[in-house]
Amino acid sequence: MAIIEPANKEIGAIRKGKRYASSTRFWHWINFIIISGSLLTVLINSTLFDHAQRDFVKGELMDAGASVSVKQAGAVTHGLEDQVWGIHIYFGYALAALFLFRLIAEFFLPPGQKLLPKLKKAYQAYFILKKEREAAKHELVVKGLNIIFYLLLLIMVVTGLLLAFEDYTGISGNINHSIKEFHGFCMYLILAFIVIHLAGVFLAERKDGKGIVSDMINGGEN
Repeated sequence: MAIIEPANKEIGAIRKGKRYASSTRFWHWINFIIISGSLLTVLINSTLFDHAQRDFVKGELMDAGASVSVKQAGAVTHGLEDQVWGIHIYFGYALAALFLFRLIAEFFLPPGQKLLPKLKKAYQAYFILKKEREAAKHELVVKGLNIIFYLLLLIMVVTGLLLAFEDYTGISGNINHSIKEFHGFCMYLILAFIVIHLAGVFLAERKDGKGIVSDMINGGEN
């Protein structure tokens, strides 16, 4: 009996299933790395290689014995900026691939782990059944924010690809400039979402949601 009982517990755990599927966990962490890398390239270009650094580059080159003008120093910073933007574009390609992976993976998730059914369930619990309204409200807010995040990712992917292939799309320069501005604006919204997400996880870990981070690593249990 002592041998059978642990086996039964193990079978029960297997049947119980994971709270987060392996595909969701893979997407979550790789997506975090890709977005962080993409934001880092933006930070580098906006601080180290912006126009204000031309005088600094000129001074450093002149201290090294070179004779350069501000225009030549600007060409150097612009070339370095282009190199970093090239890395940013590759991060964008990876983000697009991950977004497509997430869409495909959603179709293969168990019904209880799919985003829209979970949102519908929370909506019904809060507005129709009116039971456990506090938990339903929390779930509704979380899943609503997730959908907003996915929409922002979609916009970032589409606008980013349009910018990456602007030489082939036939879109005018003025419209491309507007797309670039909108792309950058959405980046700040995603950054704001990440801050809110991290704050929410931190608060949940301190209250009744302890183990969220470890569940996103090992899957957790339903």
